Amino acid sequence: MGYRFVDHTADVAFEVFGDSLEELIVNATNAFYEAFVYIDRLDENRVLNVDVEADSPDYLLYNWLNELLYAFDTEFFGGKFVEFVEIDEGDNLTARGTIRGGNLKPEIVKVEPKAITLHDFSVEKKNGWKAYVVIDI
Repeated sequence: MGYRFVDHTADVAFEVFGDSLEELIVNATNAFYEAFVYIDRLDENRVLNVDVEADSPDYLLYNWLNELLYAFDTEFFGGKFVEFVEIDEGDNLTARGTIRGGNLKPEIVKVEPKAITLHDFSVEKKNGWKAYVVIDI
């Protein structure tokens, strides 16, 4: 597994790992949905396309997770699996990807996320990639 949940007093926190930045984003996406959704109860009849840009890997992941949160809150989308993620390294970093999932219903949601926080948020490259994420609930 490319992530692990970390005990946190009032929020959801997890560490994410990946050999590449793409793998880090895939694993962060999986951790996000596992934290908030009963994934096994989701359909696979919807697709979420994500396209974010940033000037650094930490803000790229932060922006990506905020897109997931936005789709969760406004489109009632829950992701079951990531079909693909690709990173472009031009003037800015760009991440594009596709997530397959379905509609969120109250009985599928474990707890509702409120915000991706910058509290202790980090992304670093050391023998692969590692990130630490705290999400306000």
